[in-house]
Amino acid sequence: MTRREELARWLPAVALGLTVLVLGLWELNELLLRQGPVAGLELVFVLVFAVAVGAYRLRPSLALGLLWVVAMLHLAADIPLLLVEAAAGVVAFGCARYGSVPTVVASAASIPAVGALVLVAWGIGVDLAQANDLYFRILASGPASYSVVGAVVLGSAVLIVPWLVGLLLRVLGREAQTRAEQIETAHERDQAAELAELREGQARLARDVHDVVGHSLAVILAQAESAQYLPDDEPARLKETLATIATSARTSLQDVRQVLGATSDRTPRGGLDTLIDGVKASGHEVISTEIGDPRPLPPELEVVAYRVLQEMLTNAIRHGRRDEPVHVERHWQEELRIEVRNVIDMATVDTVAIVAANDYSPVPGNGLEGMRRRLESVNGRLDVRPRTGAGHPTFTVTAWLPTGAR
Repeated sequence: MTRREELARWLPAVALGLTVLVLGLWELNELLLRQGPVAGLELVFVLVFAVAVGAYRLRPSLALGLLWVVAMLHLAADIPLLLVEAAAGVVAFGCARYGSVPTVVASAASIPAVGALVLVAWGIGVDLAQANDLYFRILASGPASYSVVGAVVLGSAVLIVPWLVGLLLRVLGREAQTRAEQIETAHERDQAAELAELREGQARLARDVHDVVGHSLAVILAQAESAQYLPDDEPARLKETLATIATSARTSLQDVRQVLGATSDRTPRGGLDTLIDGVKASGHEVISTEIGDPRPLPPELEVVAYRVLQEMLTNAIRHGRRDEPVHVERHWQEELRIEVRNVIDMATVDTVAIVAANDYSPVPGNGLEGMRRRLESVNGRLDVRPRTGAGHPTFTVTAWLPTGAR
């Protein structure tokens, strides 16, 4: 809480307490002029009452206790009622509005106790209006019993009405606080959802950039390596290879622009056959098999299928033997099953260890894990199986995507 807020809490209460003190001293001065000297205990009485009123906001329990001290002084010192004591309603209000639950209960019990106290005072012969004929002359004009009953009713009204108002404001304040907390909670929940969505978008962008750039660089690297082994007397083939490298780089640049332009969810140019043809153009032998009747996929599934096959082929180029073909199979049934199988290059033994851990990529969230997340987002699944046995060790990655076919 700031100093200004703290000042706003206690300054009005202190000002009210000082006002009560001034009025109380003024009333005692009136008594001095009309009835003679005022005892020092009456000055203490006014001071204690002013402190009780001044503490109604910050220390309502203390204010209630001091109010009972004032009541006891009435009985013990035969102090007459003062008009300023109507400010006791402020203490009743503060107890109901700002006090703890025990303070609220105690203040509620104190209201009828005040009436009982008046009756006790009447029973022991305290003249309740001895110095206040100016204020209570209407009550004092009738029988004594009327005066007592009127004092009880007046005292109860002075306390019960502010107490009820304080209790009502307390309930309304709690409801307003609850609504504010609910709004704040909902706002925090919305912020958390927006943050989660932003992070997911960043992760998706990272996966797209990884897939696009990784695949393009792998193809370009394979083409450049194959160009090293071309005979010097075949410039036409060298030019063809360089043209293929330029085309791959240009396509990669366009794909990166598409991804960075926040359009990565659009269907990539070309289809799965375009990816396969690009790998073939890099000099890798690709054996492609398609079983079943191909059918158009919804845009979101087409994007996932494209990116998953792109990552599969990238891994096959990076970690497979160049003198062995890459096998690509597409099975169109109730699901689209895409399988890529390649012979592992044993020179990349460290990479094989990474493969066994189900992630080619050194960056978490990309590689096989990125493929898995893409597939899970459309209720698909991924299977990764390195195989060793007769012949060369192989690596097979299989993805299943729902097609909606029954």
